[in-house]
Amino acid sequence: MKAAPQPSAVLRFLSSPSDVGFSHLHLKVSIVAGFMSSSAVLFQKLKKSERKPLVTSINELKRTARLRAKAKQNVEENSLQPPANGLLVKGLVPIAHEVYAARSELFSCISTVIKRSIVHSCRVCGEVHIGHPPHKIRTCNVAGSAPNKEHTWEIGGIQHVFPTVESFHLYDRIGRAVSHNEQLQVDRIPAVVELCIQAGVDIPEYPTRRRTFPIYNVAGRTVDFEKRFPKKFTLEKGINSYGFWNDRKTVCVDTLSINSDDLKETAIKGMESWDKMISGTEKLMKTYGVQTCGYCSEVQVGPKGHRVRNCQAYKHQMRDGQHAWQEATVDDLMPPVYVWHVQDVHSNEPLLNNLKRYYGVLPAVVELFAQAGANVGERYTSFMKKDVVVPELDEINLVV
Repeated sequence: MKAAPQPSAVLRFLSSPSDVGFSHLHLKVSIVAGFMSSSAVLFQKLKKSERKPLVTSINELKRTARLRAKAKQNVEENSLQPPANGLLVKGLVPIAHEVYAARSELFSCISTVIKRSIVHSCRVCGEVHIGHPPHKIRTCNVAGSAPNKEHTWEIGGIQHVFPTVESFHLYDRIGRAVSHNEQLQVDRIPAVVELCIQAGVDIPEYPTRRRTFPIYNVAGRTVDFEKRFPKKFTLEKGINSYGFWNDRKTVCVDTLSINSDDLKETAIKGMESWDKMISGTEKLMKTYGVQTCGYCSEVQVGPKGHRVRNCQAYKHQMRDGQHAWQEATVDDLMPPVYVWHVQDVHSNEPLLNNLKRYYGVLPAVVELFAQAGANVGERYTSFMKKDVVVPELDEINLVV
């Protein structure tokens, strides 16, 4: 997850009722403009011509490429470390199981809480709002939107709160990449599930190759001794290297049945599962590579991207539809859907456009659990703007 913007220490108070002519004391907090506008920044999307920020600097990528080219000139054997040699990292196997279990519990909690909440989605721009009534903030600024930039709301669902990013399931994570002609033969599953499978989670519906002998790198070429001298490795009957999941068209994820009537308890469990999934995924991605396209939302879990030419983003014609692969972040696997934070869930007044710089934001999943009574935690404290008192409309000019 991206680091939360920290509020400025510069606070200004209107401490005297006589200064503003109020009949009672009103405490108004105003933060410097950089933080006050941070909420709107989270809703901004990259332009079509902009590329996603690189996780590793371009100079570091060039230096690594030069070292790799130099190593190919030396005809010598290079021993690789897990998972680059095809073996599992034993210390990360429990974390992979924890992430997979947390994701299953998270879906169950979201399904339970969302039945007692109202989710609104804009049919034009796709912005999401949790709670009723929907906000009146005019941020619908896409092709086809109204001239006043107001949203056209409709009832949304779990797919708007927690969208799923899919990735091709690889039978052999260090084998060759999925080609363009194989795109209909290889199944696509949620990227987080594929990451857990490659890190050690065994799912019968999606078998994967587990090596018992490491591979080696000689003069830049990969040498797999299991293919030349197979010992314990045998391909089970009826399982091919690809295309063995043709009969499966949907992803079946085991979900936990939560029968508790305590909505707050369910929201707390869901918030804990969200934190476990995010932190666990961050640990897995430090070791297991995940690639994303620099211009579109395509993701491929593994050391390299696929070769399917289905990119329709900026200047895809110059790349013949191929993706511009780069290192992915957690936000690429689980894109955060930011929504405006509602401080008073019992209020029937919508959030207004004139006061939008005083409102906080939260990921939709976190906001859903927060409105149900869960504690948000320190990760999103600065996003919520708890230290900002939202003024009335006639008090805006009095706040400095």
